Amino acid sequence: MANETLAKTIKDALSTVEIPGGDSLAGYGGLSDIIVTESAVAFAISVAPGMEAAFGPARDGARAVAEKAAPGRKVLVSLTSDRQQAAHAHAQKPAAGPRREPVEGVKHIVAVGSGKGGVGKSTVAVNLALAFAARGLRTGLLDADLYGPSVPRLLGIEGKPAMRSDGIFTPHEAHGLKAMSIGSMLGPDQAVVWRGPMATSALRQLLRETHWGGLDMLVIDLPPGTGDIHISLFQQVALDGAVIVSTPQDLALIDAKKAIDMLRRVDVPILGVVENMSYFVAPDTGTRYDIFGHGGAKTAAMRLGLPFLGEIPLVMTIRETSDAGTPVMAGNPDGPEGEAFAAIAGRVLTSMADVART
Repeated sequence: MANETLAKTIKDALSTVEIPGGDSLAGYGGLSDIIVTESAVAFAISVAPGMEAAFGPARDGARAVAEKAAPGRKVLVSLTSDRQQAAHAHAQKPAAGPRREPVEGVKHIVAVGSGKGGVGKSTVAVNLALAFAARGLRTGLLDADLYGPSVPRLLGIEGKPAMRSDGIFTPHEAHGLKAMSIGSMLGPDQAVVWRGPMATSALRQLLRETHWGGLDMLVIDLPPGTGDIHISLFQQVALDGAVIVSTPQDLALIDAKKAIDMLRRVDVPILGVVENMSYFVAPDTGTRYDIFGHGGAKTAAMRLGLPFLGEIPLVMTIRETSDAGTPVMAGNPDGPEGEAFAAIAGRVLTSMADVART
């Protein structure tokens, strides 16, 4: 069944779901568009502030109806209000926000982020996770970049994740990592066109409705920027800390500092800063070129009182192995690039220990 046809079928089926006041959910003005992917269905129900509890049965009924209409697909239903949206829209620390909860089956969580895209954040996240695994830590990777998921490509993952009869995902396994990404549920060129509440609801389910199976470390690849997904995650999940990735150039550092400011506002420990694409050494002549400048991230880290975790060079090997689905830390961990990631992983673990002692 085509996605558009299935969306209409689900919309029609929602006419059997009653909302407060006796009307049906299908005709309710707060019902969002119904988004259908190869393995998921997502929609949101927007209600007036204070009506969240009253609409709880309607949300549960809507999920049941959608699961029946779309068997085999994960159903993501978000219940939101204007008040909730306003809370998500500001990075100000709330006086009494939701309690941060651990993730079942996960001991430690480290987020990898940046203030902007194009700095190689996902490549760093993947290789950092592989470096943890190389140290004997049971490691997983969650792709929280819902609008631009790249983990399936970086790890060579194909096909959608398995789902148990109780609706819990079984993560993919690649190169010794357990991995989850919305990208595995999309068509090759399909975009995620979700508003903030729907995206945050989807991320929450990817994180908490996955059988991680007892991990020592979960690495979360964050989206660029400082938006809804970040705030929702930081307010609800107990993180051990975050790693910031930047290139040396001033433009990237401007946005990296904004990401650091956000983390400090929501009380997430900052484990340190990585300078990616730090320099380029010509393979034919051995001449070094500082294409994006050099040392900017280290200088910024020092000024901000943060650990500097290390430099990753700009080399063709990293790009080629990433595109091929066999990252450097999986294919050539003993090469110079692999050694750089391994050293950074060691410093991250040291920073985590330092944070735990404070």
